[in-house]
Amino acid sequence: MNTTNTEKSGLQLRSLVKQSGELELSLVSVPVPTPAENEVLVRIEASPINPSDIGLLFGAADMSTATVVDTDSGPLVTARIPEKGMKSMAARLGMSMPVGNEGAGTVIGTGTSDAARQLMGKTVAVLGGAMYAQYRCVPVDQCLPLPEGTTAAEGASSFVNPLTALGMVETMRMEGHKALVHTAAASNLGQMLNRICLKDGIDLVNIVRSQEQEDLLRKIGAKYVCNSSSDTFMQDLTDALAVTGATIAFDAIGGGRLAGQILSGMEAAANRNAKEYSRYGSTTFKQVYIYGGLDTRPTEIVRDFGMTWGMGGWLLFPFLQKAGPAVVQRLKQRVAAELKTTFASHYTKEVSLAEALQLDAIAAYGKRSTGEKYLITPWK
Repeated sequence: MNTTNTEKSGLQLRSLVKQSGELELSLVSVPVPTPAENEVLVRIEASPINPSDIGLLFGAADMSTATVVDTDSGPLVTARIPEKGMKSMAARLGMSMPVGNEGAGTVIGTGTSDAARQLMGKTVAVLGGAMYAQYRCVPVDQCLPLPEGTTAAEGASSFVNPLTALGMVETMRMEGHKALVHTAAASNLGQMLNRICLKDGIDLVNIVRSQEQEDLLRKIGAKYVCNSSSDTFMQDLTDALAVTGATIAFDAIGGGRLAGQILSGMEAAANRNAKEYSRYGSTTFKQVYIYGGLDTRPTEIVRDFGMTWGMGGWLLFPFLQKAGPAVVQRLKQRVAAELKTTFASHYTKEVSLAEALQLDAIAAYGKRSTGEKYLITPWK
């Protein structure tokens, strides 16, 4: 093994669901791992808190009940899990789970393979879980070497949001659609998707929830922006769908009526040019993929959009498996090439591992609010 590291242990953030119906968040000291032949040891310097991370971090806990105490090993957060939420937590009872899908840092140790040795001293982005930690050992193929001059903070969000946004466009093309719809469109991910579509000449219908978010998107060049809090929302949405011909949508909201409203708008747009009436609705296939759960209520649909439609779930990792290594490599190369432009991420605040477990920070990033993205810097 080739290494510049002399530390024997490092901190890692853990999430534990207890049989008693409590969630515990804590920092634990874990041994610094030794890289195998085709692995590298990364000193993690930045890791974003994504909505997908919050799901594992908090589980089904009611975080309004959270309390924190200081211990010798750092903050210990405890929160109550409602009885109805414990059923969904059965598979992780008693398991102290590391958190954090992605991050970036410096390679300080490598295995003996040439591919591993070539990364020594490089700044890399990493996808592989357990990133809310000071050290992480990962296979070489889970690393993305960052362009010269790129900081760990700039590269920390190189995977989840960029590959999700690119995956949406790739899914649109693979399934034969020509334009798409995205909800929660003013988020980091939404702004990224907007930049991709502008660059690639793809029509994108952006759905937001406030005038402030609408103004933000229009400022960065978004052409079609529909505000779901507006009295004219359905008319505005249908008009945008009719102009763009968008027949596939990616919905981050999940609960409530929005997914069904999008299908209704697509049907109304398709019927504007219908030559004859059909009691089964238009023959235009309409697809909504739910990929998030910002609204935890049940998904409610009013079936006024005919019979030619689909609604399902979409997640990044199953998409990457389905797309195959060649497509994934192409997407990763694009991310690396456009990291400071198309795929740039912006953070509200940087926090240390311990600061991420303070109640004010938990309340802020736990809201999953658009534009409120936190970055963990484990060595702060």
